[in-house]
Amino acid sequence: MKKNPFKFGSIVDEPYFTNRAEEIKKVKSILISENHLILISPRRFGKTSLIIKVIKEIAQPYIFLDLQLITNTEDFAAQLLKRIYRIYPFEKIKQIIKNFRVIPNISLNPMNNEVDISFQPVSSGSVLVEDVFNLIDKISNKKEKLIVVIDEFQEIKKINKELDRQLRAIIQHHKNINYVFLGSQESLMRDIFEKKNSPFYHFGYLLPLDKIPYQDFLTYLTAGLKVVAANPDKTAEEILELTNSHPYYTQQLAFTVWELINSGRKSKNPFEESVSEIIRHHDMDYERLWNTINKTDKKILIGMSLSEIAPLSSEFSKKYFPGASSTIFSGLKRLAKSGLVIKTETGYEIDDPFFKRWIKARRLL
Repeated sequence: MKKNPFKFGSIVDEPYFTNRAEEIKKVKSILISENHLILISPRRFGKTSLIIKVIKEIAQPYIFLDLQLITNTEDFAAQLLKRIYRIYPFEKIKQIIKNFRVIPNISLNPMNNEVDISFQPVSSGSVLVEDVFNLIDKISNKKEKLIVVIDEFQEIKKINKELDRQLRAIIQHHKNINYVFLGSQESLMRDIFEKKNSPFYHFGYLLPLDKIPYQDFLTYLTAGLKVVAANPDKTAEEILELTNSHPYYTQQLAFTVWELINSGRKSKNPFEESVSEIIRHHDMDYERLWNTINKTDKKILIGMSLSEIAPLSSEFSKKYFPGASSTIFSGLKRLAKSGLVIKTETGYEIDDPFFKRWIKARRLL
């Protein structure tokens, strides 16, 4: 039975990982050095997959935490400690935990054999964070240096407005750890790491992660499609034309096209049928999403869906917002913050190409 060579929706590893040779080399060089890494890109560009791949190649222990799922400072400390338990034996860390200023509640969940950890609310959560991060530093060593990956780091001030300052004061003294900060909102991440008054100013090597180069993606898609497609080169080109080389949506569409062709179902145009299938599948999601967007931003998205005119150009402003170019800029900033629009080297574009198709189809009904 043939196996679909494309994968999306989760961390991607071999054999599904697509190129990124230069980025792998750069990230590997940073992680085996004494430096820290800041990796920035829109969501679903493959930041996590890239980091995990490199960490596995250099064979270092790591813990990974997504700040989007953290509710407060106590939860931040508890979730970090929980991840330490996953990779280090209890005997190695129990003596250190006994010296914590606030002792955590630790229990074994019989449903999944996971350790559940929590801290009681305290007047100063920085005590908890300091104890946990200093534990991390103590159990790490130069021979098997621990890598701490914190995803969506721009959310740190939402957890506690002073947490960035508290955390910087703690980890600046750590010598046996590589810290990796991932972020999907470029402006907020650059504020954290490039503004002089920020606690994390120039804390590590800042690496923006762009889309996979067109030719690399084309080669990868063609190789995967040639098993089933009569004209894999043409199909690969059609996929990339629609997705504009967005890593996640390219893999999603390639997977769907491959499944359709491999099923043996008769289709005059497997590419278009696959696009329609994805849009139908997400129709209700798109409708709910559309109803959360304000009128100005809807108008911007409609303009970006119906034309290829750059949204910050005078031509776009004249056509959709006569005499109100500042309105477009404000709207694009809002849409970028929500993840509906992404900023690339060539300008702004709608993140989800299928949502763009959905808008256009609804508009032209």
